[in-house]
Amino acid sequence: MSFGDVSVPKLVAYTGAWTWKKFKSPKESSAELIFEEYNVPNGGENLLGSLKFRNEELYSVGKPMEEVFWLPVDSEWFKIAEQLKVKLERCNSTFCLPTTPKVVYGLKGSSADMFLDNAEYRKFLFREFGVSTVDEESAAVVMTTTSPGIPVIVFRGVSDLAGGEPTWSSTSLMNLASINALKVAVEFIATVGKQKPPISVQRSNN
Repeated sequence: MSFGDVSVPKLVAYTGAWTWKKFKSPKESSAELIFEEYNVPNGGENLLGSLKFRNEELYSVGKPMEEVFWLPVDSEWFKIAEQLKVKLERCNSTFCLPTTPKVVYGLKGSSADMFLDNAEYRKFLFREFGVSTVDEESAAVVMTTTSPGIPVIVFRGVSDLAGGEPTWSSTSLMNLASINALKVAVEFIATVGKQKPPISVQRSNN
């Protein structure tokens, strides 16, 4: 993923809920952030210790509470989105990208209540969870709509590289990400609006 691209993820997770572990406690799973691994310049013990990521409690209508980490978008809406043909914008009023951005389907996204501008933590999230976009809203939206059973889908435009920008300034490209995400969302809404209503099928015992 790069500037201006739009991700339509299949799964999102809230990665901002942590449990701090006791100092020098053994590693329980791969998805743990051990701070000493990031000491510079040579690594070594860090009194921050480590933390593990927590599941969220999902309360759905008519179902018992369940602990979840990954939250899926609506499968039928995702299938519709996969068929969209949208040409994304390459330029805004101040800058043109060297290549035309793309729409990517089926990746994973993460959300947390913080703005991520750290290349190493970005790499950690990709390595441990396979996430390709990071934001502050998607997981909350998906959980809130999943609870009462309302269909939901996510469109995320890439406005920066979470601390990994090589040459371009993300501030000059932020609105391009918004424009492209909106273009995909508008096309999706138009396509869903054209869908025929489902046919009700009744079974007779006669």
